[in-house]
Amino acid sequence: MNALERLVAEELSTPVDPQVTALAAAIAAKHGDASRAVLFYGSCLRQKQLDGLMLDFYLIVSDYRAAYDKRWLALANRLIPPNVFYFEAAGLRAKYAVLSEADFAHECSPGAWTVSTAARFAQPSRLAWSVNEQAREHVIHAVSGAAPALLDWTIPVASDGSSPNDLWTRAFALTFGAELRAERSARPNIIVDAQPERYEAIALSALAVIAGRHPGPDPTKIHLLMAPERMARWWRRKQLKGKAYSIVRLAKASATFAGGADYIAWKINRHAGTDIRLKPWQRRWPLLAAISLLPRLLKSGAVR
Repeated sequence: MNALERLVAEELSTPVDPQVTALAAAIAAKHGDASRAVLFYGSCLRQKQLDGLMLDFYLIVSDYRAAYDKRWLALANRLIPPNVFYFEAAGLRAKYAVLSEADFAHECSPGAWTVSTAARFAQPSRLAWSVNEQAREHVIHAVSGAAPALLDWTIPVASDGSSPNDLWTRAFALTFGAELRAERSARPNIIVDAQPERYEAIALSALAVIAGRHPGPDPTKIHLLMAPERMARWWRRKQLKGKAYSIVRLAKASATFAGGADYIAWKINRHAGTDIRLKPWQRRWPLLAAISLLPRLLKSGAVR
């Protein structure tokens, strides 16, 4: 392991609440022998609060066909990853996304189709369940790719002399712009400021990995080895593609996520300070509800 992988392995191995472990195991059991690992991440991890909130998990599977009884779910996961499901057990509520080991590693790499997964797993997460040591090592290797990928994309469009944590703030602001999100504009700062030492340590190790990808006479000046204008255009394309992809995923989630409309309304209200109250027809037809609400939410700035 290099320095970054050791930091990631230590963070992933940090114990979680036994209720989280039990919930992760129950999610894995639902998909049988295809389940390889379950990662816990998100606001519940940061706040160390479980009751009354929706826990966030990623289920990593060997392959999609083995993970589902229905072929259409496997096809949907392959074409528009990930699938997202609602899960409830022992009084706790959760949503979990499903990715194959191959897709998870790819989405934490520089060649990822979208920027969202790398941004998510450059932040803290925990390996709440794994089927064996091989699966654990695969997750460590994949997650270790997230921070270098995200910062590598960000360095060319960051200000000269940016500190490691300035880079993180810029990176999260850019990735938030590639999704339909209800968080306020200060959210990137809040995330980094909550654990500044952690982000600085990860960044320094990630920058060493990036320097190895872009050899030059002065590896501290990585940004000089890339084209800022090209990367600015790259980010604009990723942001447009990401927002369109979010709409497609929302449409798909209306078929896989029980209570999806209520969850979306709750999340927007929580993060944007709105007071959306769904009508009965909107609960029955979550996709139509989302379409009907989206123009108003965009106009008001509740969703960006």
